[in-house]
Order: sequence, then C-alpha cells, then structure tokens
Amino acid sequence: MNNVVLVHGGFVDGSGWEGVYKTLTRNGYSVTVVQNPTMSLEDDVAHTKRALAAKDGPAILVGHSYGGAVITEAGNDPKVTGLVYITAFAPDKGESVATLMKDSPPGAPVPPILPPQDGFLFLDKAEFHATFAADVDPKKPRSWRTPKCRGA
Repeated sequence: MNNVVLVHGGFVDGSGWEGVYKTLTRNGYSVTVVQNPTMSLEDDVAHTKRALAAKDGPAILVGHSYGGAVITEAGNDPKVTGLVYITAFAPDKGESVATLMKDSPPGAPVPPILPPQDGFLFLDKAEFHATFAADVDPKKPRSWRTPKCRGA
C-alpha cells in the first residue's frame, strides 16, 4: 500500500503538509492533501472521503490537531487501513474537539481562540506563531490572514 491522505487542522490549510508531502512522494507514496473548508465536521469528513474514493486501493489517513477528529469519523471507510494522529484530537464516540479542549489536563497548551464572530472562531493573531507555527520562519505565518474556522 502506497496511499496516504493528509488532513490539516482547523485554523490552517493543507499547505502545512508541504514538507511531509515532499518527503512521502520522494519515497514512493501516493499522497493526497485534503483541503478541508473547516465549515463543519460533516463537510470535512465528506471532503476526506472524496479524497479516499479517488485513491486506487487502500490508504492510511493522517490527521493533525482538529484533523484527528476528521480522520476518526472518516476512518470507517473501507479503504482505510490505518489512522495516524499527529498531535491530534482523537475523540471517542460522543466526544467533540470542544469537549476535549474543555477537559484538557492542567498545563496543556490551549489554542488562543477568540470569542466567536458571526459563527466563526478566530485565533489571536499575536499568539498564532507561538501556538501553531513555532518551528516555521516567523515572517511566513505573520503574512497569513487571521486564522478562522466555523464554530463547533
């Protein structure tokens, strides 16, 4: 099996997988980066399942952050042979990302989510680099628009 499907988190897009994509394709894997709209979990699962349907054969789903919730739901697809969670939420049945964040262990990093605006969640732009892109050139994330996603 050479198929890998990469799923991004809630306040970023698929470009964050660029380095992983290059490494995997260089090593012979067929890689798809899902560009989820982050408008709802259901929509993101549907996008991920469409990416799986386009693959010729079985695939491994890889999720980062909120992408873990997406791959948990999409993981029941018959083409999925494994799930990989990279600093990702892995909710049990009946759990959501919101409930997991609410009950996070003391001292665990918490995204700097601002109060909802028109049904969308935004991150504090001043905190974005430190919480989401600490290993990226600081000039790159500063040029990104204010990260947002649809409220849970």
